[in-house]
Amino acid sequence: MEKKSTATRTAHCLVLAYPGQGHTNPLLQFSKLLVHQGVRVTFVTTIFYAKMQKVPPSIALETISDGFDEVGVAGAVSIKAYNEKFWEVGPLTFGELLEKHGRSKEEHVDCVVYDSFFPWALDVAKRFGIVGAAYLSQNMTVNSIFYHLHSGNLQVPLIEHEISLPTLPKLQPQDLPTFFLTYEKEQFLLQFIEAQFSNIEKADWILCNTFYQMDKETIDWIMEFWPKFRSIGPNIPSFFLDKQYEDDQDYGVTEFKRDECIEWLDDKPKGSVVYVSFGSIATFNKEQMEEIGCCLKECSHYYLWVVRDSEETKLPKDFEKKTEKGLVVTWCSQLKVLAHEAVGCFVTHCGWNSTLETLCLGVPTIAIPFWSDQSTNAKLMEDVWKMGIRAPFDDKKVVRREALKHCIREIMEFEKGNEMKNNANQWRTLAVKAVKSGGSSHQNILEFINSLIQ
Repeated sequence: MEKKSTATRTAHCLVLAYPGQGHTNPLLQFSKLLVHQGVRVTFVTTIFYAKMQKVPPSIALETISDGFDEVGVAGAVSIKAYNEKFWEVGPLTFGELLEKHGRSKEEHVDCVVYDSFFPWALDVAKRFGIVGAAYLSQNMTVNSIFYHLHSGNLQVPLIEHEISLPTLPKLQPQDLPTFFLTYEKEQFLLQFIEAQFSNIEKADWILCNTFYQMDKETIDWIMEFWPKFRSIGPNIPSFFLDKQYEDDQDYGVTEFKRDECIEWLDDKPKGSVVYVSFGSIATFNKEQMEEIGCCLKECSHYYLWVVRDSEETKLPKDFEKKTEKGLVVTWCSQLKVLAHEAVGCFVTHCGWNSTLETLCLGVPTIAIPFWSDQSTNAKLMEDVWKMGIRAPFDDKKVVRREALKHCIREIMEFEKGNEMKNNANQWRTLAVKAVKSGGSSHQNILEFINSLIQ
């Protein structure tokens, strides 16, 4: 029997997520963990994003405005314009939501768990006398880099050729989040990410989607400054991790339906398929897409390639979407694919969600990072966790077909691939241990929940 929270009454958490899969998915998964421990959860996102967001019946869904209620971020002239409007409208409508809940004793909110990209949410929660818990959706190496920028220990524009920061591996400029390299052309994105630390020391809790064994040196170091920091991840569906809840097989609502990808994989030998997917945002140019397509067509392994509708026009001319050797789809259940025994390696952009998923399912990776934290994740994947390869690119920042073929062969055919697979499985074991009863993340979640009552 799983040990539960010792809370004697039901706590009510409002969970506020930034509107994007990389943020809503882990926060929704964390919400499910709270519900399983007896906490009442109201999940909050924008009016537009809520139209696409599925939540389980056990979780209530509420909305706030980002100023673009009919069209979302696509209606803004830039991400800068979107966030500026959101930062103007969001705090007002979030305050109205808290005020509405505060009118009823039954609806009273005990805690706001807010995406750290919304530092203003903490200010609003404190105005109502509500506990505020920041949720960091990136790993602790990335968080530390931005914290050092905020603290003045790292300067922009970059002048060092090698960056040395406490507890972190030596980093080259290309290992940093891309916003450091584009700062002189576009300052807003770096300033936006850095701003999550503007008031974080005032938060009652700082939660992070990682686990202690993965980031222990950095966690030990950061807790000197943030004593209420707790690792509470990996926040991925239970079925693919500790199997505590067998029906928890998706981030939103688990849908049991026919899956063309899984049926296709079922016919393939163990470890024979290269799975390729670059998430919901990464947008490569036509030249890069053609190089990937030609590589997959020419290499000797089966492949499953996810190409979003908006990217299909970039496929090589006359590229067949379904052959004996390969399958191209617009969507798949990534967790189910990574968990399938036929998959031998994962070609990925290295977004943090995808990185955690492949680590938790023990699949070696080939990293082709696109932007943001993905370069740092790729560095960790190759040099720290030693379960992947970062594909080399040329002067045009394009990964050529021969370079990608070499990476695929290294993982699928050579001893180095077996070493990476073994390392990946060791990380999987540690991740499962962290979330199981008595594990570090499980204990941290119980501590957080019990504090809400006491």
